[in-house]
Amino acid sequence: MKRAFQRMLPLAIGKYFNLLATFSPRKAAHKAYIVFCTPRKGKVLPIQEIFLRDAAYERITVEDMEIQTYRWAGKGKKVLLLHGWESNTYRWRNLIGFLKDASYEILAFDAPAQGHSTGKLLNVIRYTACTRTVVERYQPDYIIGHSMGGLTAVYHQFRYPKNSLKKIVTIGSPSDLEDLIMQYQKILRFNNKVFHALDSYLKARFGFGIREFSTAEYAKELDIKGLLIHDELDTIAPFRASEKVHRNWKGSQLIKTRGYGHSMHQDFVSEEILDFLNS
Repeated sequence: MKRAFQRMLPLAIGKYFNLLATFSPRKAAHKAYIVFCTPRKGKVLPIQEIFLRDAAYERITVEDMEIQTYRWAGKGKKVLLLHGWESNTYRWRNLIGFLKDASYEILAFDAPAQGHSTGKLLNVIRYTACTRTVVERYQPDYIIGHSMGGLTAVYHQFRYPKNSLKKIVTIGSPSDLEDLIMQYQKILRFNNKVFHALDSYLKARFGFGIREFSTAEYAKELDIKGLLIHDELDTIAPFRASEKVHRNWKGSQLIKTRGYGHSMHQDFVSEEILDFLNS
């Protein structure tokens, strides 16, 4: 019964959007936006808390959000870690071990509505605002982002290029908002009227439409070095996303893996990242 309900719920939400769009496309778009930006999980679990206790905590205010930051002291250069959707800083546990052994100073924070940070919504604009504040406050040398965190790292560098960052690493990151929205539409099966209303809503609210947000395009403006790591069998963020970004990012390298999945916690990934940071 529970599984049947979980399968039916997205379709019911999509039908609700379709019905609402016949009367008020803007209201339907707003509802679709809220659902799209609401994480269902990602808060810190008790077993994860044990690992995070080793860090120095600091809470900072960004707009209307209280953001939980973490710092593992080191004598080397500073690395900022950005986790992905429905996640938190704990996801970096393996890489943090490698970075600590190499004496890097490690910085991280829980994205809005994730981990110990406040908020109900998460999108790249809110994530970028937090990243900008953390970069200005702590002056990291490098930034590493997984999935949505990598997308945010590239967008942040495009929007705010005058900063302390010298290198960016993305891991299994998407590129185009259109791909994400089309997948959202496929899951909920809302109609094109809702899609176009959402496009207009985003344009009015953020200044870009669904087809206009692309880190592959933003990468053309980047003038720092980058490393993109992506599994060719990734079912969450397609490998072609990193291929597109790599083609447009003159100072980037692309490492293709096979069978590592989307999370990419393998030692090989951490070793490649360290080699890149140390080069």
